[in-house]
Parts: sequence; C-alpha cells; structure tokens
Amino acid sequence: MEGTVFTPCLEGMKNVKSEQGEMLSKPFLDLCKTILPVIDKFGAAMTLVKADIGGNISRLEKNYLSDPDKYKYLYTFVQGEIESKTAKGSSSCTNGLLWLTRAMDFLVELFRNLVAHQDWSMSQACGDSYQKTLKKWHGWLASSTFSMALKLAPDRKKFMDVISGSGDIYADMERFCTEFGPFLQENHKFLASVGMDDMKAS
Repeated sequence: MEGTVFTPCLEGMKNVKSEQGEMLSKPFLDLCKTILPVIDKFGAAMTLVKADIGGNISRLEKNYLSDPDKYKYLYTFVQGEIESKTAKGSSSCTNGLLWLTRAMDFLVELFRNLVAHQDWSMSQACGDSYQKTLKKWHGWLASSTFSMALKLAPDRKKFMDVISGSGDIYADMERFCTEFGPFLQENHKFLASVGMDDMKAS
C-alpha cells in the first residue's frame, strides 16, 4: 500500500470547502467514504459504526443526486428541512448529517487516543472515545449494543501493522485528527445554530 490507509482521506480534505469557505456536499461525503476502508480494518467491532456511517452517507448522497445544484452546499439539506418542518424526522437528512458527524467525532477521538496513548489497548482506546463522544447521545439499547461490539476490538499491534502501509502511520493519524476535526466542529456549530445538535437516539 502506497502511503497509509489515511492517504486518500488526507487528499480528500483539500476539496471540502469552496473558495468562500463553505462546506461542499459531494466532497464532504466523498471524504467520509474514504474513511470506510479504515473502519473495515477494525473487523467485527466496528460493523455497527460502518453500517451507520454508510447509511447516513447514502441518505445524504441520494438527496444530493436528486438536485446537485440545489444541494451543492452541505447545509442546504438542513435549511430546506427546517423550512418544511421535517428536520426532526428519523429519516431526515438533518438527522443523517448529525449522526454522521457524531460517528466521525468518535473515530477522530479514537485515532487521537491511539496517537496520544501508545500504551493503551485497542479496547481501552475505543471505550474512552465512546465515553467522550457517542455515549451521551445513546439510549440504553444503543449504548449496550455498542459496548458489546467494542469488546470485539482487534489487537492493537496487528491493527497498526495492517493500516500502516509504507507511510508514517502516527503522523498521518495525527494529521487526520487535526484537519478533519474542525470540519466536524463546523457541522456541530451549524446544527446548534438551528437547534438540531442535541437529538438523542432511543
């Protein structure tokens, strides 16, 4: 593998914003897709996360493809649903963007833990990231399902060997967290500005 498993993500980040600094729908969704192969390397522990992320990308992408000009900018999905009062529906694009952003928060926190705590086991890094990000939004059912899945976390050394390729994996991981994190913060800031950043799961 040329570079590391993060190389496509790091490339994709260059195109996420317009020259005016607005988040673009297709580049953002394409960027999120480049993270799916990274999640694959976790195996069974991340099956739920991958399905959730994939489902939310598909939902947003389907809407984007219905009218690429109208939905060129990421937040137009939400603005349209706020106006039509459909934003709070479980199958809304607003809900999709919110949970996609939260799942990415979890992954950024996880990779941050792997860089900062090189003595931690994978399950320790996963558990800590879950506590800091997704747990407060999950109800009992989602929380217990998620916690059980994380028990299947792979061996840390094997995982690192698989994702390293020919590049400097820790440097790429750190860069991914530093550069991707602000996009997620921007999503939260926008969702909070329209009162949509605190929806919970059952």
